Amino acid sequence: MNDWFKFSTDGLLAIILTAIGIYMALVILTRISGKRSFSKMSSFDFAMTVSIGSILATVIVSKSVSLQYGIIGLVLIYSLQMVVAAARHYKPIRNLVDNKPTLLMQNGKLIKDNLKKCKVTESDVKAKLREANVIQLSEVKAVVFESTGDISVLHGADDKAIDDWIMDF
Repeated sequence: MNDWFKFSTDGLLAIILTAIGIYMALVILTRISGKRSFSKMSSFDFAMTVSIGSILATVIVSKSVSLQYGIIGLVLIYSLQMVVAAARHYKPIRNLVDNKPTLLMQNGKLIKDNLKKCKVTESDVKAKLREANVIQLSEVKAVVFESTGDISVLHGADDKAIDDWIMDF
């Protein structure tokens, strides 16, 4: 228990240098791999973001993982992400990696079976409708539970229809 409150200048210096080193590696790898690295376009992208955060935290505060191992871990995660992002151009890989969007509401009517399937409540949908400044259910064309876990609200005038391309899940 005494180790919890133990402080050393060497330990502090090690944390500072490791944080700087791993941060520089993160910036370089992000510049090489592109903006996709921190997007939430698919569940795989989200998993990558969590993995990177875990590696950074572990390398910075753990004595058991060296800066070099942390950089190798980052390189591997970024490489996997780039390979999977490229492979997602093929439908079987895309079906394996990506979640499908789910329609929660259409033309102002909730689809209760889909709410249950996605574990989304009516209160969740109401909150998203308010966020989207919807004041009449008749304005709502569709509410979609996206593959990222976000909820999108498509609304507009009665005479406007949603393009089929947008609703092609």
